[in-house]
Amino acid sequence: MIVLKATQDKVLSVFQSVSGIVERRHTLPILANVMIRKTGSALQLTTSDLEIQIRTSAGLDGDTGNFTTTVGARKLIDILRTMPADQTVSLESSQNKLILKGGKSKFTLQTLPAEDFPLVQEAANFGPAFSVPQKTLKELLGQVSFSMAVHDIRYYLNGILFVAEGKQLSLVATDGHRLAFASATLDVEVPKQEVILPRKTVLEMQRLLSDTEGAIEMQFASNQAKFSFGGMEFVTKLVEGKFPDYNRVIPKNHKNAIVLGRQPLLASLQRTAILTSDKFKGVRLNIDPGTLRVASNNAEQEEAVDELDIDYGGDSIEIGFNVTYLIDVLTNMEQEMVKVELSDSNSSALVTIPDNHSFKYVVMPMRI
Repeated sequence: MIVLKATQDKVLSVFQSVSGIVERRHTLPILANVMIRKTGSALQLTTSDLEIQIRTSAGLDGDTGNFTTTVGARKLIDILRTMPADQTVSLESSQNKLILKGGKSKFTLQTLPAEDFPLVQEAANFGPAFSVPQKTLKELLGQVSFSMAVHDIRYYLNGILFVAEGKQLSLVATDGHRLAFASATLDVEVPKQEVILPRKTVLEMQRLLSDTEGAIEMQFASNQAKFSFGGMEFVTKLVEGKFPDYNRVIPKNHKNAIVLGRQPLLASLQRTAILTSDKFKGVRLNIDPGTLRVASNNAEQEEAVDELDIDYGGDSIEIGFNVTYLIDVLTNMEQEMVKVELSDSNSSALVTIPDNHSFKYVVMPMRI
């Protein structure tokens, strides 16, 4: 039976869309496989790592009929990548193997039975569905995901908090040293729902979401989230635990504020970062009326100083920061101007977009 037949670029993109979560080494060998299910002329591909499951439907030619099997995802993709984009490729089933043909090439691949494939058990009680444009969610994830913790012992920080309430969807990420908050308006009112999406899910969503206006539909249960977009269905386990109260972390009423160009500030920080040491990424900011001085030094007694003219008439403040945390936020913003609010040298700083409350970034100072 010919399971599918199409040009290499079509077949490759369908398999790549579901294979991001597939681990090369897994205790269960079948989890390195993609499940292929043919029902009539409809084709469905499914992958899983026991915590995340991705399923997509694809319109690819081939024989009609019912057929299901699993085959090594990475191997199949690696072979497809070596073929020309416009070449027609086909996948045929023969006994317990799949034969991939393209031009004068032929690859015989071993399969494992589909009934052994561990599908994720979907939660029975999902909350109400709501949707936002894919582009909006992709932007929100981009604005906060760099602040997620990596392998933190406080496991609830290794992900992003999603809060849907009323007509607002807010995303929050923190690693304990900095916190990013971004929000967007929903098209429907929803009852309050709070879930923590794991880091792996967030990175995979960023890879799969497109910059189109097509909507992504979301549903949350107590231990699972479900996303549907562009012919794909994405089910993921949630992180259990209590996320810190981010509203208490976001400072209010800082008395000193500077509005300046994002690009000049970023360039200045990148220059001074060159002379910070790998272990100690500290830079000093001296803020005086009319001037912002950025300085750094290292163990070899080298020093960098950079000055920017600013429109500022507040208190003189000297404050230290991990320069990476400042560069991260400025790199992930797109606006021309940025607002930095400060109180004194011991309080956290708040970075926002002027006249826009949808994004907030809090960064703790460091002693230098």
